Amino acid sequence: MAVKEKNSNYRMYLVAFTMFVMAILVMIKLNNIQWIEGEYYRKLAKERTVKNFIIPANKGNVYSSDGSLLATSIPEYTIRFDAMSPSIENFQENIKPLSDSLSKMFGKPTGYYQATLQKARSNQNRYYLIASKLSYTDYMRIKSFPLFNKGPYKGGIIVEQKTVREHPIGLIAQRTIGYERTDSDGKGLEFAFKEYINGKNGHRMMQKIAKSQWKPINDNNELEPQDGYDIVSTIDVYVQDIAHHALLKQLEYYQADHGCVVVMETKTGEIKAISNLGRAKSGSYYETQNYAVAESHEPGSTFKLLDLIALLDDEKVDTSKVYDTNGGVVEYYKKKVRDSHRGGYGKISLARGFEVSSNTVLVQAVYDNYKDNPKQFVDRINSYGLNKPLGLQLIGEGKPYVPQPGDKRWYGTTLPWMAFGYNISLTPLQTLAMYNAVANNGIMVKPYFVKEIKEWNKTIKKYDTEVINSKIASDEALNKVRAVLENVVKRGTGSKLYSKDFSMAGKTGTAQVDYNKGQGKLYYSSSFVGYFPAKNPKYSCIVVVHKPNVESGYFGADVAGPVFKRIAQKIYTDSPPTNHIKDINQNIAQLEKSYNLYNKEVNKETKSIPNLNGMDGMDAIALLENLGIKVNVKGIGKVKAQSVKAGEKIDKNQIITLELS
Repeated sequence: MAVKEKNSNYRMYLVAFTMFVMAILVMIKLNNIQWIEGEYYRKLAKERTVKNFIIPANKGNVYSSDGSLLATSIPEYTIRFDAMSPSIENFQENIKPLSDSLSKMFGKPTGYYQATLQKARSNQNRYYLIASKLSYTDYMRIKSFPLFNKGPYKGGIIVEQKTVREHPIGLIAQRTIGYERTDSDGKGLEFAFKEYINGKNGHRMMQKIAKSQWKPINDNNELEPQDGYDIVSTIDVYVQDIAHHALLKQLEYYQADHGCVVVMETKTGEIKAISNLGRAKSGSYYETQNYAVAESHEPGSTFKLLDLIALLDDEKVDTSKVYDTNGGVVEYYKKKVRDSHRGGYGKISLARGFEVSSNTVLVQAVYDNYKDNPKQFVDRINSYGLNKPLGLQLIGEGKPYVPQPGDKRWYGTTLPWMAFGYNISLTPLQTLAMYNAVANNGIMVKPYFVKEIKEWNKTIKKYDTEVINSKIASDEALNKVRAVLENVVKRGTGSKLYSKDFSMAGKTGTAQVDYNKGQGKLYYSSSFVGYFPAKNPKYSCIVVVHKPNVESGYFGADVAGPVFKRIAQKIYTDSPPTNHIKDINQNIAQLEKSYNLYNKEVNKETKSIPNLNGMDGMDAIALLENLGIKVNVKGIGKVKAQSVKAGEKIDKNQIITLELS
């Protein structure tokens, strides 16, 4: 018996000890959770119920040079209802007036809103959608409605805000204005100037109320977002509209793959218009890539301008030097250079060879004078900065390629092929910068797109004209080059563009381009670049059209030239005329007669209704009102009848009706 009691006591001690150990372990675990792991779990619980949401700052606006709005940020609001937040008393008291207010704002019956709000309450819906895509004005209005005016906790209103980017003038220049994606990728001005335009984000604490559903804890943000600075671009909306539609019309007619046009202010380098249009599968054209900035390709005959400048400035030859076109074919290293005109042009001067864009003339001139020292020719190109990017304000500028003597890619045919725009690669803007320098008395300026960064009326940063090369050639050489460029339009390859009423100067270009990179199928790139007016130029312009339908045409003068002419003429001829008064003291008989009639009646002491027949309507009204009489008017012009006859006594309270014609 004693043994049994002893074993029983042993088991009791064992159980008690085990329970004691387990209690100790539980206490250690609780202590560990509370003091060691507790902070982690508390933080985790809070993160799962309360979260700090970022409120994106409003981006700054993008303006044109004339103050038109090109891009702006607009807040958009979504209103939801937490049907369980209001007390039953608040809900019952305000559901009818709230439904009335919603009915007036959105047009649905009051009963509809009463029913849906009641249903949301019955279903314990804490995220019921009231309205979306509201403007700030509509948001402020709905926020003042009964019940909603009590805030998120007592009134149940949930406000979600997001910012959308709008382009008031539509798709025009959209590619240049650009965008920035959330992954930090982007294009155009908005991406290049993101440090100024983006502003600083704010944040707001929100509480989780259901799966993927959050509501603000407070009415106000913890940190208010700071709006970005505004950008004032160089774009002129009027010129941009002209350039865009002129290019679009030509691309559609020639069923081209893509094209671009740039209009630049000669003296400053400000880009007044830039349009880049690419063809979609549907056949429509959109702003896709910024071809003018990014696409580097063989320029073709527009490069011959550099041939002419180099030859004249290095005093190799004069424009009067005569060359034999040899039936339109010359040969170098068993490779033939041909003129586009079958049979050539016979014997013609260098100037005439440039005007008709003779490959054989320009190639002979360059090769004969630089074959022993090609570095001299290439160094001149390098001195203009055409062997490296211009350093534009936009990101993504295409890299030019200028072969250098001694390189692995320098062959015997490189120099002659460069002379007519092959084996070399430039972007349209790089080519335009060179032509603009000729128009600008030899001063080569960098093209730029943004004039100023502003915060309201305060200037944060200003961008001025930047000179790349203060003098690309001598005045003598430049004068001769300008004369030849003008003759290209008057009597050369651009003669179809000539107008005796409006002067232009420039150069056509037609190049065969291997768009498929070695697959053997060649297409055409058609271009025209120049400036206008020919005397004292105000604008320079380049037009490039890629892969036009050859059945409709492919020469630069036919495809790109008309775009240039349309832009040049519209900028000037569509401007509203300004009327000047030659002699401010000049007497006009009709006005004198009208004034004398009015003056005579005004100064007449009268107690009766005057005869207003034949008097200008405005004068008759002024006369009667000065007499204290009220006037009704029908029609416009001069008085042909009056409701109260002349000579009747004046009654201050009467109303006279005048019939005008």
